[in-house]
Amino acid sequence: MMLPPQLHKILAVAFFLLPCCAQGKPAGFFPFKPFFGGGSVEPEIPDPTPLPASEYGDVIHQLEHRISRLEAVLRLNNMITESGGKIFASNGKSADFDATVEKCKEAGGSIATPRNPGENDAILYFVKYFNTYAYLGIKQSLIPGIFQQVNGAQLSYTNWYPNEPSGKGEEECVEMYTDGTWNDKRCNKNHLIVCQF
Repeated sequence: MMLPPQLHKILAVAFFLLPCCAQGKPAGFFPFKPFFGGGSVEPEIPDPTPLPASEYGDVIHQLEHRISRLEAVLRLNNMITESGGKIFASNGKSADFDATVEKCKEAGGSIATPRNPGENDAILYFVKYFNTYAYLGIKQSLIPGIFQQVNGAQLSYTNWYPNEPSGKGEEECVEMYTDGTWNDKRCNKNHLIVCQF
């Protein structure tokens, strides 16, 4: 059964934020009936018997409905933003650059990398909300002072603070200030984790 791409994004965001929302009580995070029968509020493991082809549409419709509700709850709780087809999320925790990249990857996403002012604003929302800086998915290339996305792509958008970057090759990562501008910085500081999906 193939799920629409947007469902994969929402599921990844949900699992990234699950520990934050559940506060050690995963069952309380899902206060609804399981997908496959039963009226219990407690989650249950669905019957592994394959569904007839005619029921796949119903299951996908249920998934879409529940995921849209979950997305609404996450927005209501200020845990996700959206821009340019990307969903941005933060669990409110801090980590150094490498750990941030790994946490986002584990969640099925990548470190937040703005490609335009709208995406920059979506990330800035979390920086302001938690009143702390965040790393961006941008690193110095092999040429000191030249920056690129962590995947090696050229930057098509920048929002450097005046006179930045200024690290002269010694500051390889990029952080977002609480005004949305960027600064080159060493990669060992703990900053807010913001991922994109």
